[in-house]
Amino acid sequence: MQPDTHPEHHSSPLRERVWRIIFLSDTRAGKAFDVVLLCLITCSVVVVMLESVRSFQKEYAIWFDVLEWAFTLLFTVEYGVRLWSVRRKWKYALSFFGLVDLLSILPTYLALFLEGSEYFMVIRIFRLLRMFRVLKMVRHVGEANVLLNALKASRPKILVFLFGVMTIVCIIGTLMYLIESTAPDSQFDSIPQAVYWSIVTITTVGFGDITPITVPGKILASMMMLIGYAIIAVPTGIAIAELNREMSAVQMDRRQCPECGLVGHDTKARFCRHCGSQL
Repeated sequence: MQPDTHPEHHSSPLRERVWRIIFLSDTRAGKAFDVVLLCLITCSVVVVMLESVRSFQKEYAIWFDVLEWAFTLLFTVEYGVRLWSVRRKWKYALSFFGLVDLLSILPTYLALFLEGSEYFMVIRIFRLLRMFRVLKMVRHVGEANVLLNALKASRPKILVFLFGVMTIVCIIGTLMYLIESTAPDSQFDSIPQAVYWSIVTITTVGFGDITPITVPGKILASMMMLIGYAIIAVPTGIAIAELNREMSAVQMDRRQCPECGLVGHDTKARFCRHCGSQL
């Protein structure tokens, strides 16, 4: 959900127009702004990825620096305009998208003040935070709200499911430790290591770095694999059920917000989930 970013009632027409363009998509200019910004975000993320390739970094280091500063300046201007056009500046700055916008530009500026070989790793960590730009895309995808609402609705059920899974892996991990610890050349030298094996096995990842060598241990491992196949689809089913419910609710209620023009609200909603205006 977007923060309360509507401009002041007595603000200038220019600020009202700018706010509508950069925060909404109900005008041609707003849609064009979203498309251009999505392209810039995509290009900047690709540049960050290519810069991590050593052969590219050595050959095109200057170009990477130029492109990075170009993207950083553009996103800095965008962040400044967003702060200028909103009503509650601190609320936007501390919101999820406000922090994402800040983190997408801050690492490049911090690198200027952390020069020197002893700070190389710190600079690298800050520069990798530029990947937060990919989260800026979520704002411009309308269907993302439906998915986020479905994930929020399924969160309690998934947490209960994860608690049950953790109980299973702890119990079976402990049993595997008791079975395998007495065998010669056993790799299960502690209960935490056995629990790690249980997690790897029940998720069907199967690294193979730890394996049972006794017959009872192999039988228990086989049971663990079957349990993994049985429960791996549970969280997916929970999320899909909530997603279908969310989409059905949106499809049933086609009310249009008189302020921002957003269509599709919860059937019991009295206020717009985008701008907060009364429906």
